[in-house]
Amino acid sequence: MTALATEGAFGAEEELRAALALGRVPGLGPQRYAMLMERFGYAAEALRQGAPLLPARVAAGLRNPDWGGVDSDLAWRDASQGRVILLRGEAGYPPLLASIDSAPPLLFVQGRLALLAEPQLAIVGSRSASALGGETAFAFARHLSAAGLAITSGLALGIDAAAHRGALAGGGGTIAVLGTGPDRVYPARHRELAHAVVAQGGALVSEFHPGTGVRAEHFPRRNRIISGLALGTLVVEAAPHSGSLITARLAAEQGREVFAIPGSIHNPLARGCHRLIKEGAKLVETATDILEELAPHLLPLLAALPPLAAEERAESPLPMEARQLLEALGHAPASVDQLTQRCGLTADNVSSILLSLELEGYVTSAGGQYVRTGKRAADETERV
Repeated sequence: MTALATEGAFGAEEELRAALALGRVPGLGPQRYAMLMERFGYAAEALRQGAPLLPARVAAGLRNPDWGGVDSDLAWRDASQGRVILLRGEAGYPPLLASIDSAPPLLFVQGRLALLAEPQLAIVGSRSASALGGETAFAFARHLSAAGLAITSGLALGIDAAAHRGALAGGGGTIAVLGTGPDRVYPARHRELAHAVVAQGGALVSEFHPGTGVRAEHFPRRNRIISGLALGTLVVEAAPHSGSLITARLAAEQGREVFAIPGSIHNPLARGCHRLIKEGAKLVETATDILEELAPHLLPLLAALPPLAAEERAESPLPMEARQLLEALGHAPASVDQLTQRCGLTADNVSSILLSLELEGYVTSAGGQYVRTGKRAADETERV
């Protein structure tokens, strides 16, 4: 029996209050919480009878619940529309996350709840990302978001932020998993980004109760949720001993796909990705590589979602500058310098557009030269 079965012995609000009280017991953790639920079926019953099954220091928390903290949790929920507290086992709790061994017993969610059950790709990487790494994360997220995948990350500096912004630019949803309580944003400079995530149909998610501040040990715990929500995890840039590799390892342990983007052998932030590839992660060059790998997993999930309207299924047109660049490229190899001269754009703009076109499969590169692949955009105006 799970927290879903709240009618009968206990009312829904009583069960929620008990679950919140259990969640606030120091040292309880997801595994002990799950053990109590397996034994007693209801959080309210576990709170009343579970103390003898626990170590003395943990049992003390059951005997003296933090009801003031529970009231604070409920006050956070009731302070604004779009805030939900989910119990594992309830309708709305994301099914992929529920399937992992250490699934959080509670989730605090702000934003579009239904997004948590939609197909997701986690994108993670270095907080000290290079400019190219940030551009790559943004471009992948934008393309995959436009293709229908929600993008999940941790709202951190560097690759995480670039992934969230790319998803927003792609018009899809993005999920930010917090290592703090749902009422805190870390780093503080990402408050506007967090607001944009919610305002544009995404969600903020945390297993930590309101009022929980920044603690180093919470971020590895957050990582299992990032990977647990998603069908796969893409690592863009990572040092050999970074938290991003922890997320990738957790994804593999959860039976999810792991992808990595290779980089220069001279870039220290590429070494983590190279290590993952050596260990069996899938080398990724284009966004299509990810979509093709995830296709068998996407079909049953997409089949359960409401059908898209015809205008939502239509292929997004390429921006005008991208179409102009394709036309300038023609069908012979050309360098960035040559395309800059032909288009009248800056070298930075040309490089950024080429990266997007390469991710979307319109061009390929070798030896500093770019050439068209033969793929035609739905909105190109070429005539036979």
